[in-house]
Amino acid sequence: MFIKDEAQAYEKCVEATAHFIHKNGFSDVVIGLSGGLDSSLVAAIACDAIGASHVHGVLLPGPFTSERSLEDALMLARGLEMETHTVSIVQAYDDFCAAFEDACGEPLVGIASENVQARCRMIVLMSFSNQFGWLMLNTGNRSEAAMGYSTLYGDTAGAFAPLGSLYKTEVIRLAEWRNAQAKSAGDDPVIPLSILAKPPSAELSADQTDEASMGIEYVVLDAILDALSEENFDTMAPALKRFDPQQLKMVSDRYHANAFKRAVEPPLAAVSR
Repeated sequence: MFIKDEAQAYEKCVEATAHFIHKNGFSDVVIGLSGGLDSSLVAAIACDAIGASHVHGVLLPGPFTSERSLEDALMLARGLEMETHTVSIVQAYDDFCAAFEDACGEPLVGIASENVQARCRMIVLMSFSNQFGWLMLNTGNRSEAAMGYSTLYGDTAGAFAPLGSLYKTEVIRLAEWRNAQAKSAGDDPVIPLSILAKPPSAELSADQTDEASMGIEYVVLDAILDALSEENFDTMAPALKRFDPQQLKMVSDRYHANAFKRAVEPPLAAVSR
């Protein structure tokens, strides 16, 4: 079932994040800030959990990163009053692709090329973690994990996933709720409205959007995933007849095909449902 109480869900994410950080002996965390909604909400949760002075954001522009995403990430960080660093992955990505082509006689293309970018980012974030003793937070959500829309040893990395039990549509609801709390206190939005307004994108190729890459809109995907989970993934259950059969099969097939990725996802904040 979807969450019913945004305040309770948000508080559980904050409490679970603080508990995990402190019980493992850490005081600070590092987060990759993409200018997207997931990393922005994780940053807000972390700041609420342990204080902004202990949260460090890293902007990791790649060959397809837009200026708008960089501006959004910096706007978020300024509003939260958290520290940021910027490390471009373009040179590392280009060098790896060149080395691969020299060794194999052909260039990296498609998913292989996209995944190199995600893994370059992970290496940078883990370097910050190791160098300064900061715990790396994962920024993935439940919808992405279910569909395998993530890179092994790239954006699946991290010690803890504050959003790991939340569907993408629930992430949107919590971000809007957090902004509403700021507004009621007379403050500016915690999550910049430009981040909430733009289509989600991993920005690993030109003009990429999440929904186009997955072939389904998040609002439909989440409804199917939630219904499938209620029916123990029995696609023949009567309650699932309301969905398009092709979309239902596609989601179910991809869920089962990506079990190996979910097996290495980090611990998450369990939001009761």
